[in-house]
Amino acid sequence: MIFSGCGANSENTQDSNASSSAATESSASKESPAASSSSISDETNQKPAELFGGGTEIFPDRRFVALYGSPENASLGVLGEYSPQEAVKQAKTLAEQYQPFSKEPVQPAFEIIATVASSEAGEDGDYSRELSVKKLLPLIEEAEKNGVYVILDLQPGHDTFPHQVKQYEELLKRPNVGIGLDPEWRLAPGQMHLQQIGSVDAAEVNEALEVVADVVKQEKLPQKLVVLHQFTQTMITNRELIDTSHPELALTIHADGHGTPDLKKDTYNALLQGLSPEIYPSWKNFYDEDTPTLSPEQTYNLNPKPWVVTYQ
Repeated sequence: MIFSGCGANSENTQDSNASSSAATESSASKESPAASSSSISDETNQKPAELFGGGTEIFPDRRFVALYGSPENASLGVLGEYSPQEAVKQAKTLAEQYQPFSKEPVQPAFEIIATVASSEAGEDGDYSRELSVKKLLPLIEEAEKNGVYVILDLQPGHDTFPHQVKQYEELLKRPNVGIGLDPEWRLAPGQMHLQQIGSVDAAEVNEALEVVADVVKQEKLPQKLVVLHQFTQTMITNRELIDTSHPELALTIHADGHGTPDLKKDTYNALLQGLSPEIYPSWKNFYDEDTPTLSPEQTYNLNPKPWVVTYQ
């Protein structure tokens, strides 16, 4: 049974339910001490960045607990209710509450809505309002200073996921910034938000994955977390064709939506049917819409235990 109602809301309907290592070693020159020193310096400069907590692989080395929302609109998720400093504190507190129930380290995180589904077409006509890098930086920089991972959530409207991913390549060059694709807000020609649930085909998802993987390779970065949001089977068509072959990426299907625990569990189980073993399961908790909201212990008692838990 699939339940409805997902993550972020369209901006003018804020009260509705729709809400390892790749470094190349330099050989020390035998010609002179200066050449040898330069070689060592080059090797140091080429050392790849690591994830918070060390290492370069996302799963199964760590789990994530994230605050979800927009830095400029509290109605779009709990993340927007806090200042950057307060959000860091809250994310860390949540991760600490989950840690007793996980043998893996639990990483605090933000899932920031970088492109917001809009009821207005806007100047570009795509029904998606893209937040500038400048607007996002204060929250991202505060997260980086405090060991909080960041996921940039995209709600593209009539735009495409690959195009929107490319707009944030500058931010994806940071080692602890991943991406979230939210098909509920991917519109087909002639569609408008809240008149139907959006969807995306695996072919477009694969194009977006290729863009992210290329950034990782070019910048010699650790793996990127890629969150694929879903709460109905039709939201990702031909899901079995999603490309899971990129070693640069860690993929997760994120069971969005709100409702009673039993209804949410039914949806979770349905979404996991036929899922590639290379794609990890994840879960969303809602503070206000869930009846009731699962506790950390209850959330981690789900089978399978979710790898990313977000709070809206």
